[in-house]
Amino acid sequence: MDGAPLVVLINETLARTLWPGADPIGRRLVFGSGNSVPVVGVVADIHQSGLDVAPKPEFYVSALQVPFRPGSLAVHTSVDAASMAAAVRQAIWSIDPDQPVTAMATMEEILDREVLQRRVQTTLLAGFAVLALLLAGIGLYGVLAYLVSLRTPEIGLRMALGAAPVNILRTVVSQALGLTVIGVVVGVVAAVALSSVLRSLLLGVTTTDPLTYAGVAALLMCAAAAASYLPARRAMRVDPIVALREE
Repeated sequence: MDGAPLVVLINETLARTLWPGADPIGRRLVFGSGNSVPVVGVVADIHQSGLDVAPKPEFYVSALQVPFRPGSLAVHTSVDAASMAAAVRQAIWSIDPDQPVTAMATMEEILDREVLQRRVQTTLLAGFAVLALLLAGIGLYGVLAYLVSLRTPEIGLRMALGAAPVNILRTVVSQALGLTVIGVVVGVVAAVALSSVLRSLLLGVTTTDPLTYAGVAALLMCAAAAASYLPARRAMRVDPIVALREE
């Protein structure tokens, strides 16, 4: 209020910078002019310069006590934010009819604009990743189909000696999963080595997030199992007599 003692709120970063490990409430913030103002509260950090830029030390004062330059007004509402635009304009103009009100946007729209570039980049990367997974699956299928064709006499001999079809299935699938495990290990090592390249594209997750790596590894193993199913099924249906005759 006008005439009340000047007080400030500070953000968490400024509190940690000036009074690490101590309670800043009641302490005084000294300005360059020599004036000191008591701290009456600590507010959460805000990413003023972008989500990928660390919050900077900030303090807040009442616009009723300090001349306020044109800025932004945030309105919290429990209803659809877009539907409040007209009401907000009328509330502002009821106080100052000459106050211009421009560039109104919901928080969702602001966040969408902030992450648009990263969203496009990650969408492209995800598309290439899906394509790579598809090509890897096709390649693995081709390799296993070729190996099964080479081992047809061996498979026929095993089945002639009493090997159950499920054992043949297990052999082919385990071979595929063994190749995939080697690829996953090499890929994880390469991903960790190149993780710094992706750091600028990620928000809320680290470049070495273990859950992400585990999820990708599990997805690759599932893709390998699916790619090996048809060659394994073909191996299960090998006729021992035909296979031995071809040998």
